[in-house]
Amino acid sequence: MTETEYVLGTHDEEIARLGLQHRVWLAHATAAWGRAGFAEGQTIIDLGAGPGYATIELARLVGPQGRVIAIERSRRFLDHLESERARLGLSHIDVIEADLDRGLDLRPAADGLWCRWVVAFVRDPRQVISGLRGMLREGARVAFHEYGEYKTWRLLPDSPELNEFVDVVIASWRADGGEPDGGRAIPGWLQASAFTVESVKPIIEVVTPSDFMWQWPRAFVKNGTERLQALGALDAARAQRIRDAFDEAENTPGTRLVTPLVLETIARAN
Repeated sequence: MTETEYVLGTHDEEIARLGLQHRVWLAHATAAWGRAGFAEGQTIIDLGAGPGYATIELARLVGPQGRVIAIERSRRFLDHLESERARLGLSHIDVIEADLDRGLDLRPAADGLWCRWVVAFVRDPRQVISGLRGMLREGARVAFHEYGEYKTWRLLPDSPELNEFVDVVIASWRADGGEPDGGRAIPGWLQASAFTVESVKPIIEVVTPSDFMWQWPRAFVKNGTERLQALGALDAARAQRIRDAFDEAENTPGTRLVTPLVLETIARAN
């Protein structure tokens, strides 16, 4: 796999950013796992595992009597996960290199499935979801965190530069075949694929520069503008204006930021 196959890249800076992102969102993730009933001894699938940060946390949750199956298309991300698996002695993690857009023919009879920010990047998310039922035992639960309205990401007071950045990000994802607001469709797709939707919960925060969560959009503005510049979606001057405007807002008393709306969907396999 080459780095260009992911619109956001798989380079070292992106792996580090994803680590920060995971730490920021860990409390929300673990709360979702609790609501989904993920527990010790279970087999859990981490669909679109990336570098494996959630995989490792899930492996700790299910313990050595359980199993975590990490499915990811990027070999570079999987190399990172396999290195961490060995370092931490988590031998109950299985790694599968697979492109979700090409379909999956797996029958692990898992007890649960976790999927975060994957629907935004695959070309046919409905097909991916329709194939999940065959990977899960009856009664298994799935938990999704996916964007439902990416444009809620705004600075307060409003920033034209950040608004421009959000628009360019959305356009780049759609040009690559993804859909940043795909979380809205997940409940319906699950209902049509032999699942019963148990809950749909909005997650949106208003944060200040002193909040830990602020580091998540801050890192994305830096890495994202650099990546979009490398892809030709932003020129150097526009990218720098966006970074400068975000830095200025961060250092202006009273600034707040509204995060992109995430929809948490939990469903049970019939």
